[in-house]
Parts: sequence; structure tokens; C-alpha cells
Amino acid sequence: MEIKTDFLIIGSGIAGLSLAIKVAQLGSVAIVTKKEKSESNTNYAQGGIAAVTDKTDSFEDHIKDTLDCGAGLCNKEVVEFVVREAPPRIQELIDWGVNFTKSEEPPHLYDLGQEGGHHRRRVLHAKDLTGREIERALHERVAALPDVKIYENHIGIDLIIQKDSKGTIINCLGAYVLDIDQDRIHTYRAKYTILCTGGAGKVYLITTNPDIATGDGIAMAYRAGAKVANMEFIQFHPTCLFHPEAKAFLISEAVRGEGGILKLKNGSTFMEKYHPMKSLAPRDIVAKAIDNEIKQSGDEYVLLDITHHTRDFLMDRFPNIYNKCMEYGIDMAVQPIPIAPAAHYICGGVAVDHFGKTSIDNLFACGEVSCTGLHGANRLASNSLLEALVYSHRVYTKISKSFKQTQMSTAEIRPWDPGDSSESDDSIVVTNNWDEIRRCMWNYVGIIRSDKRLEWAERRIDMIQREIHEYYWNYKVTKDLIELRNITTVGKLIVQSARTRKESRGLHYTMDYPDTLDSFVKDTLLVKH
Repeated sequence: MEIKTDFLIIGSGIAGLSLAIKVAQLGSVAIVTKKEKSESNTNYAQGGIAAVTDKTDSFEDHIKDTLDCGAGLCNKEVVEFVVREAPPRIQELIDWGVNFTKSEEPPHLYDLGQEGGHHRRRVLHAKDLTGREIERALHERVAALPDVKIYENHIGIDLIIQKDSKGTIINCLGAYVLDIDQDRIHTYRAKYTILCTGGAGKVYLITTNPDIATGDGIAMAYRAGAKVANMEFIQFHPTCLFHPEAKAFLISEAVRGEGGILKLKNGSTFMEKYHPMKSLAPRDIVAKAIDNEIKQSGDEYVLLDITHHTRDFLMDRFPNIYNKCMEYGIDMAVQPIPIAPAAHYICGGVAVDHFGKTSIDNLFACGEVSCTGLHGANRLASNSLLEALVYSHRVYTKISKSFKQTQMSTAEIRPWDPGDSSESDDSIVVTNNWDEIRRCMWNYVGIIRSDKRLEWAERRIDMIQREIHEYYWNYKVTKDLIELRNITTVGKLIVQSARTRKESRGLHYTMDYPDTLDSFVKDTLLVKH
């Protein structure tokens, strides 16, 4: 079946939903989301949104903190306009019904948190469930729009690209999408296709991300011929709950922002050895410090101690974290929380311009799937939701100027051809490769890398890719196979980028090149040939 729409938005997080609300003023919108509509990285965001909303803060300070954290690789122009455009975007969220936690201490309007890398309190939050509150409000807003249709349990397979007789890319026409429940593949034809698919944490064995974060948009864009950038910069969140029964539950950066102190199992502190901000140091510093201390001590985890606060304060400020810890027998009011690093956020992605446009006409990307230049070599805490908001608005402003003049392409699109593929009778191939690629990435392409580890990783990934390619064309497409294909593609891109950057900068640290070099103040760009 061919479905025609003015806007095809793939993903239902803050980027996709906020964009849908705006472009619905222009035309019809189809949102494709591979699980339930509220299942997204946004929904799991605990900390909040960094923005200058208080007279005690300034744009200049927020810009400086972002640039410092980005380790020399931020696009300064992007940093400046994202920070300066933040207040009206925050006001839009409030107008749409997002209830940020208010301050009980005048003259401050909102209770502003402080997180690693920030020198001021500037993080708006809704307790420690900010993402869930934003998703709630945006979904309610979208539900009231008659021209927006959400296709749940649908997953993008590949973008549909128009090429000329010489094989040169002309533009993007839409995407092939699998209806998971009905086991059917549909063709979506759109004037504009916008990737809002979020991150790729599931490329790694241990991650704070939900199961949906398999790098689909990045892989689809790369296969289509779009440029991707800076894939080597993977942010490992330093404080993930360590418990044998916990599935990578995130302990928000805001816990350290409220005075949480990192300690070894013997009770001694260690962050003073690594950074003047100690436990409030930027994430890359903290993650590497914890990784180093764990390797030196042989312990599996360190401790995050916030017992100096009262139980009432902790239950009010961090209700979700407090209750989750209690589920595992940890009372954070009287005992430190055992924590360890986990893959969290990808600073690279599909390369876009200042208005979210990719290197392919009519194809845009917004949110974690994209690489805008804001984060550089390391993301400042709580800048990601802000980036999604600002760029979704910029995508809208760009498209709105040409929408009436842009016609739906009438180019022929071939229906999806399953060929001679059959039902798989050997799904163990998918399961085994899924586990192997993630374990390989965790062991060899983690917080600390080396040439030898990256070489081992690339050889293994190449072997897995050959198996997947053969399997993909011999058997019917399934959600699991699509995701395996995507995490393998993204894993290969991360390895290729890491091997290219022969220095240590921000989130990328390699034992063979421990210094930061001026000659590498440049983006790592990859494009499929």
C-alpha cells in the first residue's frame, strides 16, 4: 500500500512531536513510531532542559559551559543560536501544557537544577520525570490535531531515494515501512521526510537507553547516501544503577547536581584527582575516572552518596529514582547508591545544516539522530532536549518558506519487492549476532580504546555484516532483523570514525594517542560510496 503525506516524521520523541505540532499548520503529517507512541528516549529523560530562564544566569555563561564541555569541537555559531533561542522554545512547551517544577523560593519562578559541567543552576525539570511530562503534554497536543496520524508499531526499513541516470542522488521521496503487527511493508511517499529516531545506545551491551534505541535513522540515512558525522563520540553516562536485577536504570546527573559525592567502596573520594569540579565534573571526565578506578580496584562499581539530604527532600526531588532504588533494597537516604558507567548518548549522527537539512534534498534530521555541531566532542548535560526543540522549530521555519512551491514528486516508486525470500526457520542467527555485536562494541569500542581493540572490533563487525547481508536477502524482513542490521551498521560507523581520529578528545579516548591535537579540530565525516 502507498501512503501519501506532506510530512513523514519517523520517531515520536520530543523532536518528532514538537515538529508535528508545527508542520500540521502546513499540511498532512504521518508519524511512524516502532513501538507505542510514548516509547522514546525523551520519555526516559530524567534530568531536564538546560536554558537561561533566570536573571542570575546569562547566555554567555551557558555558551561558555557548552563550549568548554565540547572540547574544542563545538560549532560556536550553533551553540550561540541554540542557547539564545532557548527561552521562546521553553515558553512554547509551557504553553502546550508542560508543568515544570516551580520554585518555593522567590524570586525564582522555577526550581532550577544544576548538573555536571554547568556553573549555574539552569536546568528546568519536572521532578526527575521531565521526559515523561514532556511526552504527556506533546501527545495530548498532537491528539487534538486532525491532520496528524500516528502509525504505532511501524518501523522504517529504508529511505526511498530518487537518482538520475548517472546514479547521482536527486532527493528523498519517503520510506519503506514495516507494519509489525500486520507483517506488511508499506510505501510512504512524502514531500518531506524528517528523521527523529533518537539515539543508538543498544549498539552497546550496557546502556541507559530503551530497547528501541537501535540507531535506525542514522543507519537508514547512511545507506541512502547522506553524510554522517562524529560517530566516535559516544557519551557513557557515569552513574547507572549497578544491581544484578536492574536493567540499566539511569541515576540522573541531577543527583550530583544536588551534592551527590562519588566514592569508592571503602568510602574514600576520588574525583579530586581528576577535575577541579570534583563530582560535578563533565560526564566524560567522570565516566573515565570511574572506569579507571574500577579497573585499578577490581571492584565492579563505585558509590554515589547523597545521604546528607533528608529523606523528605530526596522523595520530593527524586521520587522516581528514590522509589526505583527502594525496589532493589537501596534506601538512598541512608546508604550510597552503587553505580557504574553505561552507554547513554551519541554526539554524532546524520550531518545537518543550521536548519536540520541533511546532504540529501527533502530529507531532514532532528534530535539525537542528527549531528548539529552543538555538542562537539562531549554533550553538556541537559542540552539534548533543548537541541531537539530548537532544531524542530528551525526545520519548520525552513520548510514553511518553500512548502507552497514544493510539489509532491510523481517519480515512480517501485513497491517493496520481497523477491524469493522465505520465512526464517533459524532465528538463532539474529539472536546470536545481536548479542555478539553489542558485546564486541562494549569490550573493544567502549570508554577507553586502542588501535588493536578497534581493529579486532572492525574484523568481527565485518564478518557479522556479511552474515546479516546474506540472511537479509534470503528471508522475510522482521523488526528484529531490521534492528540487527541497523546496530551493525552504526557499530561499523563508530569504529571507522574512532580509527580515523588519532588523538584523544572529549568522549573519545585512545591509549595509543592520549594527547589532544590541534590538527584534529575538525569533524569526522563519512558517506557511503
